Amino acid sequence: MNKTLLILQREYLTRVRKKSFIVMTFLGPLLMAALMVVPVILATVQDVGKKNVAILDETGWFTGKFESTENILFSEVEGSLADNKKKVNDGLFDALLYIPLPEFNVPANAELISAKQASPTVKSLARNIIKTEIENRKLLAAGIDPQVIRESKTTVNIVSIRLDETGSETKSYDEVKIALGFISAIVVYFFIFLFGSQVMRGVIEEKTNRIIEVMVSSVKPFQLMMGKITGIALVGLTQFLLWVALTFLLYGVFTFAFDDSLQPSAVQGSLMQQSIDVTPTETQMMVSEIHDIISTINFPLILFSFAFYFLGGYLLYAALFAAIGSAVDNEADTQQFMLPVSLPLILGFVVSNFVTNNPDGPLALWLSLIPFTSPIIMMVRLPFGVPYHELILSIGLLISGFILTTWLAAKIYRTGILMYGKKITYGELWKWIRYK
Repeated sequence: MNKTLLILQREYLTRVRKKSFIVMTFLGPLLMAALMVVPVILATVQDVGKKNVAILDETGWFTGKFESTENILFSEVEGSLADNKKKVNDGLFDALLYIPLPEFNVPANAELISAKQASPTVKSLARNIIKTEIENRKLLAAGIDPQVIRESKTTVNIVSIRLDETGSETKSYDEVKIALGFISAIVVYFFIFLFGSQVMRGVIEEKTNRIIEVMVSSVKPFQLMMGKITGIALVGLTQFLLWVALTFLLYGVFTFAFDDSLQPSAVQGSLMQQSIDVTPTETQMMVSEIHDIISTINFPLILFSFAFYFLGGYLLYAALFAAIGSAVDNEADTQQFMLPVSLPLILGFVVSNFVTNNPDGPLALWLSLIPFTSPIIMMVRLPFGVPYHELILSIGLLISGFILTTWLAAKIYRTGILMYGKKITYGELWKWIRYK
């Protein structure tokens, strides 16, 4: 055991001292925080300079219908299309909205002509105005008041209620649970492959450099394999915890620093063609809903399960990756063995979308119990609520699966680690497993 701990310590300290580990530890949270903050900043601190748009309406349907906003100034013009295009090129207008005479009765087409890239905001606003006017005219022609149609539009809100065994009712926010399940599954999937492949590459490197021959003279192959696997597992866990802490720290700093700029402005309200009047009562309702969403999710259980399934899934697959690394002489030869090993994990990630549609179905149940797919599927199911007996059974099976794969991997590892210059087949691996 002491030798295993020495190998573990060596693997851990060697990797956490690398420049790549230090750089990615700080760069990763910075990138993740930027992905959350930069789009908001770009959406708020955008070029809101005024756009001068000319309207050349040959139909006469839309006279006086284009109302200017704080950032878009509409001007109705006359003359030929060519003359107005020249004015756009000369910079008199930023864009020209040309509505030609229709071939039939309804002017359903228009052109937005500009010297530079056309503004999506102008295009969207013009489309909505034209669409609304055409629809109003069609309704009036049919003898229907457009105002009646607008007033008849109703927003329907369906709240999911979940009943437990005692008959108690709780609100269920499925969209939030789906997002939480997918994010957890993606992170587990990413880390298993990332650090599992590090185990494989480390074994291949030591085998190629013949360092392994010196090490196995004083350490048993099983101790060497377990020390390497657990050492890299602790590296991954350390990096993940640092990423989480630093990401929330950076996000908090960015949010505080740009607090004023992240507030909606009157300019943005005019661009969106709508304003949201949030009263204190509505604010309290929003806060209450957020509190309800948080209260419906068992975060302690999800965090515990995430840590367990991340480590359990990693240990299971890392043992197999270590066996593959010991059986080959270079990374190119690993391809024939990698697909069968990683296919269950990929399958779990692919079918996770079906699991969210029916998290209590037989497919979700069995895939969350099978050790090769449970790290992904169980993380998708957990936000929806999983019976404790199913969770305990899944945990037990994953532990058993790790022990079994480690036993099989150790048999391959002890033989393959000293095997050089031979192309290994599945038949050869089966012989190594059967060796006494």
